[in-house]
Amino acid sequence: MSAVARRGTVRELHDLDLLAAAGDTTSVWWLQPDDSALVLGSRQTDDLVDFDACGRLGLSVVRRRSGGGAVLVTPDQLVWVDIVAPPGAAPDDIRGSMIWAGEIWRRGLLPWVGDGELTVHDASMVTTEWSELVCFAGLGPGEVLLDGRKLVGLSQRRTRNGVRIQGTLYTATPEIDIAGLLRQPVPSGPLPDVATLAVDPAALVARLASELP
Repeated sequence: MSAVARRGTVRELHDLDLLAAAGDTTSVWWLQPDDSALVLGSRQTDDLVDFDACGRLGLSVVRRRSGGGAVLVTPDQLVWVDIVAPPGAAPDDIRGSMIWAGEIWRRGLLPWVGDGELTVHDASMVTTEWSELVCFAGLGPGEVLLDGRKLVGLSQRRTRNGVRIQGTLYTATPEIDIAGLLRQPVPSGPLPDVATLAVDPAALVARLASELP
């Protein structure tokens, strides 16, 4: 079990082949972006994005290989850690491996929670009018909640080399409104409230590595 840190642009970090790099080792990868970006899920299309709005704010637009909705990546307001496991180290089914990863996150976060309640969502997908557009507007198996609000968003990529489960947690409320980066029309209702948690990223990474089975 190991922890690895990598720095680069959001695009470079998404393009890393962590499954090949990790080999036979179950590991956590602390990915530290040098820039800010709007990251689209693998099935989302460019016509979703207001590129002018992104450009004015200095945001690149990047596509990840895993599914789900868009995520706003801002280095000083988000911690990005991926759990990478070779074949056989995590459950073989998508739902089971997500819950497996969520439990690692839940245990790793306990020192920062205090009196709050951390739970791992183990039921079916919970959708909202925003969830097809924005990752943190829905709730999938394995994702972690703090006092009933989504705290850790997860997405997954599987290949013959194993599974990469990407995880993001906001340490502060993003200063940029992700809804303003999307083309109109967007849903009329407000985005769901997202939980934030001020953590020491390096200490969290160490905790997550220690929780790997």
